[in-house]
Amino acid sequence: MNKIKIILNPISGMGNGAKQLPFIRGIFERSGINYDISITEKVWDAAVFAKEAALGGYSGVVAAGGDGTCNEVINGLMEVRADGEKLPFFGILPIGRGNDFAYGAGVPSDVSKASELIISAKVSPFDVGLIEGGDYPDGRFFVNGIGIGFDTMVGLEAAKLKFLHGSITYAWGAIVTLFKYPRAPSLRVHFNGETMDVDSSQVSILNGSRMGGTFFMAPNGKVDDGLLDLCMPVKHLSRINMIKLMIQYTKGTQESNPVIKMAKSTKYNVKAVTGNLVCHADGETICIDGKELKVECFPNAIRIYSKGGLAD
Repeated sequence: MNKIKIILNPISGMGNGAKQLPFIRGIFERSGINYDISITEKVWDAAVFAKEAALGGYSGVVAAGGDGTCNEVINGLMEVRADGEKLPFFGILPIGRGNDFAYGAGVPSDVSKASELIISAKVSPFDVGLIEGGDYPDGRFFVNGIGIGFDTMVGLEAAKLKFLHGSITYAWGAIVTLFKYPRAPSLRVHFNGETMDVDSSQVSILNGSRMGGTFFMAPNGKVDDGLLDLCMPVKHLSRINMIKLMIQYTKGTQESNPVIKMAKSTKYNVKAVTGNLVCHADGETICIDGKELKVECFPNAIRIYSKGGLAD
């Protein structure tokens, strides 16, 4: 079957998804491509629709939304992959707030240009991550990355905002989190045969390169290299030093900071020696009081409609 399934989240981008629906329909009607659209109504609908489309023989499944919508669609597709079934191509129409995975995967932020990749069927492979622990002892897949500590607290604060949209919500969330700024927990982090004991307020592990639409936690991250990138302060930082570090994140220059540990690995283990782990994957909460998390990369698991590299 040469047919595209578009899974649209109407509340993505603070309602931008619903506004984009007529525009998206128009693009694909004019293209002459055989397609249909499913609209999500509740959490996990996108995963269910993606699984049904994959088992139904669709040639492509497209997430019309943000990183959270992409996350659900990928979880549906990876469930089918685990059963040994052939997978459709994966696509993104980036209409969410941050659209960080689309950026790292080389999908343009402009919906018309992103649609052209799907219509022309240009594809490339990309990696998928898996995190186990917290509220997901059996694991949840992710596409862009996970954040432990500060990252997640910023996202939780950003989600409360109803009067702002785009990357500004994450910037405001960072300000609020800095105001609260709890003491960094003691963590034991294992990767590449190395174990580090650190007091760290933030551990970021990325498949892509950017989080929050602004912060380049893994400036050299590539979605198809079979590796996940680590960015982690190795000690508790004062508020002023955390602010300085955040400015570096916006430029992707933090590797020069002596308190930052950056690495690439296929697997990570993060354990709370004191305190708890607050974690998200692609902006979706994994836990708020976790004790141990395991992270693994599945190289080139799915093919994506993409021009490759980083998006314009």
